[in-house]
Amino acid sequence: MLTLSSSPVLYPLTDRAVISLTGADRAKYLQGQVTCDVDLLNAGDASLGGHCDSKGRLWASFWLANLGEELLLVLNASLLERQLPELKKFAVFAKTDVEAVTEQWQVFGLAGEGVSYWLDQQLDGSDNLLQGGVVIPVAAEHALLLLPAGTPPPELPLGNESDWRGLMIQAGLPDMQAEHQGEYIPQMLNLQALNGISFTKGCYLGQETVARAKYRGANKKAMFVLSGHAAAPISANQDLELQLGENWRRAGTVLSVYQDGEQCILTSVLNNNLDPDAVLRIKGQDDSRLSLQALPYNLVD
Repeated sequence: MLTLSSSPVLYPLTDRAVISLTGADRAKYLQGQVTCDVDLLNAGDASLGGHCDSKGRLWASFWLANLGEELLLVLNASLLERQLPELKKFAVFAKTDVEAVTEQWQVFGLAGEGVSYWLDQQLDGSDNLLQGGVVIPVAAEHALLLLPAGTPPPELPLGNESDWRGLMIQAGLPDMQAEHQGEYIPQMLNLQALNGISFTKGCYLGQETVARAKYRGANKKAMFVLSGHAAAPISANQDLELQLGENWRRAGTVLSVYQDGEQCILTSVLNNNLDPDAVLRIKGQDDSRLSLQALPYNLVD
């Protein structure tokens, strides 16, 4: 359905928000808030991560980049209204400023065969800092590019934002939206399989739940990629139904979706013991059919 371009393509993204942390305690403060190990990130480094409530349920999944004197979180813009106040809540006790700075940045997706070579030429063998911004590798031949507002973007062919969403789904990368805040623990979005959770760092908000899911097998769900067909538009949070003989039973909801005509590909959090040959459909679209696709990585506890 979606194929990787034979050369690098730039995808301007309008649905991303950017949060900045500055100040002497920025790394120490964020280390106590999120699932990934902030202390391991040098200037130019990046990581997938999650920000949980005290019960280990996600306020947001995000990409974190270290710019040296500033930490940036890139996330779905719909999460910002509820997530930002939670992230700022304890910052008054630390030497750090936490602010939404979306208008100060341009966010692009970058994908296609040869992206890694193209980036090597642009970065000249240095770290991932570029033109006052940063490159965040997200998958093989896929990256996010953040540039300061007003900086001319690279002269590359432009792609559609919806296509970038589809590429992220095919890569098995989570992109939760506001409808799902407070529903999932990080392992339900496969963050542990994508190096987005550190089980050796110090305490952080929700850590007890995340650790219990790993060491006691408390989590029974995972994020899966499904593809198939549906005649009507699909939106985030729509219910999915699983076929059981002649009957259908609710199985989960749509996390992120890409459609091209009647063809579609989407992510959903489902029971992790689902039969690989399971048949699903969109609730209310009785003629729709979806099947599980192999993830491009191995799920781990």
